[in-house]
Amino acid sequence: MSDQPGAEPGIPEETESGLPIEPFYVDQPDEPPPPGEFPYTRGIRADGYRSRLWTMRQYAGFGSAEQTNERFHYLLRAGQSGLSVAFDLPTQMGYDSDDPVAHGEVGKVGVAIDSIEDMELLMRGIPQDRVTTSMTINAPASVLLLLYELAAEHKGIAASTLGGTIQNDILKEYAARGTYIYPPRQSMRLVTDTFAYCAEHLPRWNTISISGYHIREAGATAPQEIAFTLSNGIAYVQAAIDAGLDVEDFGPRLSFFFNVSNDFFEEVAKFRAARALWAEVMRERFGATGERSLQLRFHAQTSGATLTAQQPLNNVVRVSLQALAAVFGGAQSLHTNSYDEALALPSEQSAEIALRTQQVIGHETGVAKVTDPLGGSHLVESLTHDLMDESRALMARVEEQGGAVAAIEAGFYQEQIQESAYRHQRLVESGDRVIVGVNRFTETSQPTVPILTIGAALEAAQVERLAKLRAARSAGDVERALDALRAGAQGTANLLPLMRTALEARATVGEVCGVLRKVFGAYRPPVTV
Repeated sequence: MSDQPGAEPGIPEETESGLPIEPFYVDQPDEPPPPGEFPYTRGIRADGYRSRLWTMRQYAGFGSAEQTNERFHYLLRAGQSGLSVAFDLPTQMGYDSDDPVAHGEVGKVGVAIDSIEDMELLMRGIPQDRVTTSMTINAPASVLLLLYELAAEHKGIAASTLGGTIQNDILKEYAARGTYIYPPRQSMRLVTDTFAYCAEHLPRWNTISISGYHIREAGATAPQEIAFTLSNGIAYVQAAIDAGLDVEDFGPRLSFFFNVSNDFFEEVAKFRAARALWAEVMRERFGATGERSLQLRFHAQTSGATLTAQQPLNNVVRVSLQALAAVFGGAQSLHTNSYDEALALPSEQSAEIALRTQQVIGHETGVAKVTDPLGGSHLVESLTHDLMDESRALMARVEEQGGAVAAIEAGFYQEQIQESAYRHQRLVESGDRVIVGVNRFTETSQPTVPILTIGAALEAAQVERLAKLRAARSAGDVERALDALRAGAQGTANLLPLMRTALEARATVGEVCGVLRKVFGAYRPPVTV
């Protein structure tokens, strides 16, 4: 968990001047219920961040497993309280680093992970039973989770002690991001297989992070981000119930991932609206009664799409205000982007400034002393109601089309997002929407920003490591394990135990995903204009 804000639970807080501060404030009779009470508009915990701050989970990953491991240790020494792993594009797409498709992309936008050996290097010296880890991975999410579990067990750490999250949200890939492998319905099987596997083997693990972040980055509005994210959540819950799982068993392990954009008050209201709508859905549609099943817990990340290559130091200000909106909105964990990310992978200096931004907000501003500090504001309450109304209407349109999977297959999400993105771009180009340093206030000298680059030598070293792995392992054991996985995919067995056996035998990520690709087929998106 993160560092404590200072006061012990139950000890009165006060301003720097000594004025008393209550845990939360209620002023008007028509306000939502207090924090910690259904529908959790004002927050899922009555004391907010008083007893512990949000988890400061900086997203990191580049080059080799060794390089990323060094960055993880650096961030932990700097005070980061949780890890968040970025994987390179071949890993995200289920290809090994020596696959011709991967050439030129190895280690470029994240860390290259091909096998258990890479995962062990990535987690070297990391106390996996004490540090929670989030992994931004979707189509091969179950494979990377199993590698993480195996790496811990090889260090003598029990799977039951592991805490963290896999994104595992494949539906938004079809709608907004594009790193899918298999068709939607086969991908949903992997999602629910992961739910069932974790319920038995990794009880502390969050099995999905239902993501609005990439939907927003693709150009969606705030109501679209809420509506499409929660509609996807409904699809996952229904699929799990259809697979025979109990909502009270997997419901508490669901989590969400939202974007934090520039419209400060709308973003605060967005998080409040999303919490209330999800509680409503879980209770009224799925009959959930457990408090943890009803609560929307979320990670937030400041908006990469709002970062500018022009005048990059302005991004420090953008990120600070976006992070403040996430805290006012009650995020459980937060990543703050680095100011140089519109130019390259973050340097150590920029990553540290991003982390320090969260630490200043948490420890110096006093905003963590009050739960929902903007609650009761006429503006924020009105925006919350308006966002709920617009999101409900859009969710109803998704349901009319047969739910999220059918709506995505029909291109509905994609068309809505494209229209919003086009409208935003027209406003920027006309100057009606001001982007400081881009379409106004552009006269300035440009500071020199150091650029982190990944050389071709990294790919060659990764390919050589794979060759050594294949030469040293038992080819017969790998072949038998992959054959068993193929048979399981053709039937109805839970695929994770079969994948685990293959990975333990030193099968690679690409080999495991390749078997499933041959059985399930590869997804080809419909063409939309």
